[in-house]
Amino acid sequence: MSFSVFSSTYYAYAADDKWYVGEGAKQDTYVTYRIQDLDTNNGAPFDMTIYFQKQDESGDWIAPVFVVDQGKVFTGTLKLGSLDMSVLATGSNITTEIMPYINAYKDSLQWLSAYVPKPGQSLTAASWGKIASIGGSEIKPSGTEKITVKAGTFDTTKIIYHKSIDNTIWVANEFPFPIKAQTYADVTTGQPPVQYAFELLATGTGEPPARSSVVEIPKPPLEQRTARGTYFVDLDWSPADIQPGKDVSFQISFFDSDHAAVQDVSYDFKVTDSHGNVLKDLKDQFAASSPDTQTVSFSDKNAGLVTVDVNMNAVGSRDPGPFVESAQFNIVAAPEFPASAIFIGTAILVGTVFVITRFARVGLAKLSDA
Repeated sequence: MSFSVFSSTYYAYAADDKWYVGEGAKQDTYVTYRIQDLDTNNGAPFDMTIYFQKQDESGDWIAPVFVVDQGKVFTGTLKLGSLDMSVLATGSNITTEIMPYINAYKDSLQWLSAYVPKPGQSLTAASWGKIASIGGSEIKPSGTEKITVKAGTFDTTKIIYHKSIDNTIWVANEFPFPIKAQTYADVTTGQPPVQYAFELLATGTGEPPARSSVVEIPKPPLEQRTARGTYFVDLDWSPADIQPGKDVSFQISFFDSDHAAVQDVSYDFKVTDSHGNVLKDLKDQFAASSPDTQTVSFSDKNAGLVTVDVNMNAVGSRDPGPFVESAQFNIVAAPEFPASAIFIGTAILVGTVFVITRFARVGLAKLSDA
């Protein structure tokens, strides 16, 4: 049984051992999850809140949603089908900015609906089916487990499929989405990257608290895994607080999927500010060993969000072919006055607050540590 007051209302009405995506959803309640998806945000986690505001005459849910990603807030409204919680085009209000996160919702929280749409399947069934896309691996209930997440403690059933490694989704009866998931991409060599993972952070009744955007200033070092999961790229810089009129030394390090340093890397390095101004664009740089160093000058015109792109062209004699092994980092160049002045002035004028936050080596598998 869950220690969450919100979720305990679901268990009170549990009548059988069948479950489907959307089961137990109640009007005027909300859920908040931390989600990471391989194809969204370079695998970096974000928070999503879904508010089950009301049902229409067809039983479909009108569900306002907001996403918090590194301090930025994106809002929209989803119309979720009553059979499987799929996002319906008619009735949904999805902006371009929030669309990538909605796609991540489909690939994570809603993923099981392909096997358990309404009226669902038994949580003690021998099998829920096979996953053709990864070679026919069977997906099936595999025993029970009491788990604790940010939102509380839940009695769950483990849904497992295996392809090189166990992929696990924890489901609680009479709760609309799984409580937690940890799944991995299908790769032939090396350590598989996370395909998608999520954890329930909070539940509640009534409209969820409003959120406002907060500009978070990352601190070095940062780490990203390339899209295919073949390499890690680390980005460090000095001084840590990027100020206009000063040179910043960037150190770029490369590692394989087992986190062993790699040598003889050919790479491109590009730095772009939020206005589209390119501060540095270097092609075919060569890192005999890690780290390799690049120096970039910032001016007042470059204050704000800055994007650093690193593309790996080759490692030793290995040519990646048509695939681009790349990593993208979002950092912030502060204006030429102290952070306290930014905090006070911006909060008064436009309601946006700068917060100094340390992101040290944010790994893909450390979802629950945040």
